[in-house]
Formats: sequence, structure tokens, C-alpha cells
Amino acid sequence: MSTSARTIPAALRAAAAEFGAAPAIADGSARLDWADLLEEVRRVAGALIARGVRPGDRVAMWAPNTHHWVAAALGAQYAGAALVPLNTRYVAAEAADVLERVDAAALFIAGPFLGRDRLAELRAEAPQLDIPSIVVIPVDPDAPRSAAAALHWDDLADLAEQTPRTEVETRADAVTPDDIADILFTSGTTGRSKGTLVAHRQALDVVRGWVECATLRQADNYLIISPFFHNFGYKAGILACVLTGATMVPQAVFDVPEAMRLISAERISVLPGPPTIYQTILDFPDRAQFDLGTLRVAVTGAATVPVVLVERMRDELAFEVVLTAYGLSEASGFGTMCRPDDDPATISGTCGRPIADFELRLADSGEVLLRGPNVMLGYLDDPEATAETIDAEGWLHTGDIGVVDERGYLKITDRLKDMYICGGFNVYPAEIEQVLARLDGVAESAVIGVPDPRMGEVGKAYVVRKAGARLTAEQVLSHATGTLANFKVPRFVEFRDQLPYSAAGKVLKRRLREEIS
Repeated sequence: MSTSARTIPAALRAAAAEFGAAPAIADGSARLDWADLLEEVRRVAGALIARGVRPGDRVAMWAPNTHHWVAAALGAQYAGAALVPLNTRYVAAEAADVLERVDAAALFIAGPFLGRDRLAELRAEAPQLDIPSIVVIPVDPDAPRSAAAALHWDDLADLAEQTPRTEVETRADAVTPDDIADILFTSGTTGRSKGTLVAHRQALDVVRGWVECATLRQADNYLIISPFFHNFGYKAGILACVLTGATMVPQAVFDVPEAMRLISAERISVLPGPPTIYQTILDFPDRAQFDLGTLRVAVTGAATVPVVLVERMRDELAFEVVLTAYGLSEASGFGTMCRPDDDPATISGTCGRPIADFELRLADSGEVLLRGPNVMLGYLDDPEATAETIDAEGWLHTGDIGVVDERGYLKITDRLKDMYICGGFNVYPAEIEQVLARLDGVAESAVIGVPDPRMGEVGKAYVVRKAGARLTAEQVLSHATGTLANFKVPRFVEFRDQLPYSAAGKVLKRRLREEIS
């Protein structure tokens, strides 16, 4: 593993020098070794420089997992820009909000794919949006090109020729460890998303901690089903492979038979993801038809992990290493992690102990606090929220309640905030409640997470109608679906005459949750 590189361009150069002709990416017919990947990244960087992207600019990505995403993201950072990944489940309004706030200099966007033309949606939603360069990625090469005018991925090679190679390398050389590497957006309890600022040194250091626990090595073939827009796919996926030389096998859309086909065909040894993925594979009726014998490492979290699931993963899928972890974007995506020799009860019942030089302690309230060099630099353009989240002594207030055992292992027991986790994604009820408040006929609403065997938790909306309104559950869900990413859309709607309130006038969501339990 590369231990000396302090910037992502330097880490990529080190990978190309050390691993050379070894496979870096296997994405269908697209096969790149590490030397090829470095050249592709340099082409992207050269094209961005030719289009006027400057050091410190923000380059956004709104596309699923493909080899293009890897080259574009690393290329943006090679040119000195900060990477801004967008959730592929965003509707156009959500994407436009982020793009405006970061003042994106460039956007890499998926072409027509699975019935969506994101660029056309974006143009229709935000015609005023001014992004100097938009590059369409051909996720589905057989789909017609988007009617909305933009550059195409194939145009980058000609553009790159306008930038001398020496200028590209000078840009990469000029990137410093404290420059912003990425800005990942995470919703806040007020419903307004926040961008977390993370430096190159932080991104690499947390990944090194993850790699050490996960035992990732060059011989591994890594099926990356966690989306690249998430820390789990981008940092624990792409950057982890850059540091170790493991081969990336991206999957654009998770499909159980296709995942198992890839495990067999590409001899996959590393398969991280939320618990539902392993449960789905274990329960797949034709699992015996696939050769899954190369599987070695599983890293999971973001939801309850039953002991029996850990045992089945080890016994039936023959994973040598099964780990759980805990992290958040404000901690550069990481925090604590189990170790390879931990027993199933520890893996199921805890999130492990700190990695990557994090300190862990509990506040008097039981809130989990983290401190160390890899706590984010702050929130984008929001010093007030930054000061509320990182105290004067440098402790990051996570908003989660936990306990720490005598070994220093953390167990999350509750949340100070109302956030719940649906399919591995954080969902903040305040954002959904604000959307529902704009629906005619809604007097007030409260959203909570309720257990779901497949997704971990899904949303349930309690709605009080305005006097005389004849609002239906179907209308509530239709309104939410048109405004929110699908993982945020509640699965259930229950109408109430009134919501439970405290003496201070706050909705008692605890009572609503107690009704479910």
C-alpha cells in the first residue's frame, strides 16, 4: 500500500509506477491497467484545463458507477479541482441546488439511461443554471445522445490535445495535501443539505485506515456496488484501490443475478455493501448456479447486522473477513471499524473501534464525539453550522447516541437527530416534512423511520389534513415522488386528526416510534 503520497494525484502516479500493467479497472469490455488509467486521467485533466477549469474550481459528477466516473473524478483532482459527487437518485431540482451552491465549473452527467435523461431534466428544471462545461457520459452506449447540447465523453481526447502535457503535470504537482479533494453533501436536520469540505491528506489517511482493517491487497478483485457518489464507493472503493493496486469492477446498477455473474466471471474477492445485499444473495433461489468461491472480504454497516447474517456470510458464502463500520461525511466518511479477528457478536453488536487516528468519547448526554486530523475542514459556506458541529476543542458532534465497551468498541444505540437509514442512505425527516408542507391540503406532518426487512428502515408520514381537505395517501406519495429522490419518499402514509406534542410545542416522534414497536 502506498503510504507516502499526500495528494490523490501523487497516489495515482505511485500506483501507475508500482503496478503498471496490472489490471486497474474491469468494466465490461473496458479494461484499463494502472498505466492506462493514469493516461486516461491525464486526458480528462487536459480537457478540463482546456475548457478553463482552474485550481480550486468545483467539478461535479452525476452518473452511476462506470470506468468513466473513475477517470473523470481523478482527472478533475489531477487538474487541481475539487470533486462534487451528486446522488444519482436526485431529482433535477436537488441536483440544480447543489450545482448552484458550489458554482460548478464542469459537470459530468450520465447520458440517457434506464428511462432518464438527466441533462434534459436539468435543462428543464433550471434553465438559468450556468455551467461552463457539461460532459455527457455514455452509460448506455446504445442509447441515443441527449438532445440537450453538451460535450460528449468522446470529445475529451481532442480537447486534451490543446493542453501541453507539461501544463497537466504542473497542475498535478501544484496540488497540496491541504487542498480540498472533495465536497460531499449530506442533509441537515433543518432539511438543507450541507457540503463537507475534505482535504487530500484526509481522504487518503482515512482510506489507509479502512484498507488496513479490510485487509485489501493488490491481488483482490473488488466489485464496487456501493455508489461512487457515496464515501463508501468513492473512498473505500476507488481510492482504496488506488492505494493498494486492487482491481476495480464497478457495477452501474445493482442486480443480484448480474452481481453473482460478475463474482464468478471476474473472480471477485472483495464485496462491501449494506446488509441487504448479502441477505439478498443468500436468499437467491439459484445461488448454487454461480461460483462464489473467490469471495474473501465483506465490509458492511449503515443498518442493523444480525449475528445470524454474519454467521451465514462466513459459513455459506465463505467470507474470511466480515466487518462492520461506522462513519459520517463530517469525519471524511469514516470513524470506527471492527477488526478481522472479531467474533460474530462483536461484528453484529458494535461498529468497532476508532481508525485513522480518530479519538472517540461520549458526551454527558451519550452523544458520540470524534476528534482527530481527519475531521472535516468545515461545511461549505456555513461557518455557523460548522461551529455548531465542531466544538472549540475540536470534537465533532455526530448527533448519534452510543455506548463504548471496555475494549473501546462503539455501539450506536439511538440518534439525537431524527435521521433514519434507508437502504444505506441517510434520510432526514425535516427535508421530507418541508416538501409535504408545500402540498395543498397538508396542515402538518411528521415523518419517522420504520423497520423494513429489505431496506433496514423506510419512511412513514403522519399527516394532518387541513379542514375540509380530501387529500389521499396516493396524492401525498405522488407529490413526494416528484420532488424527492426515491429513497427519501415515504413508503407509508397515515392520516391523523392531530400529532402528539410536548409542552414545549415539539412533535413527540418518540411516541410515534413507540406505536410501531
